Amino acid sequence: MDRKVILYIGMSLDGYIAKDEDNIDFLSKVDIPGEDYGYEDFQQNVDTLIWGRKTYDKLLSFGIPFPHKDKKCYVLSHTRTGINEDVEYYGGSLPALISKLKNEEGKHIYCDGGGEAVFCLLKDKLIDKMVISVIPYLVGQGVKLFKDGRPE
Repeated sequence: MDRKVILYIGMSLDGYIAKDEDNIDFLSKVDIPGEDYGYEDFQQNVDTLIWGRKTYDKLLSFGIPFPHKDKKCYVLSHTRTGINEDVEYYGGSLPALISKLKNEEGKHIYCDGGGEAVFCLLKDKLIDKMVISVIPYLVGQGVKLFKDGRPE
């Protein structure tokens, strides 16, 4: 399989992935019991995750068990190092990590926020595909999915 780096993320109609203070409650505006909008099918085709540290911390704040224990998970961080039972913190070269992963056997690579991680992936042209769910809600301010200064 030709491993692809896939950004899979939700954003508001006006381009935000979180409100101020990393509040993501607007995502629940489209919650329908039993509807996952293709997420489970997507998860069947990935075996590696690359997440930003704030995204990982947000997940931990929900107090639920880590939902991706069956996958290799990298959390991008300049301040944290090491490995815990769920993730490996990574502060090295993102192009080097992506190159290493693409040269290994495996399924696709799932990338999620936050804005800094997406910016770095875009800057180095490391995203092969984007799956962006647009929530029909105007947030107004917060964390943009696409920061200014990124390439076309």
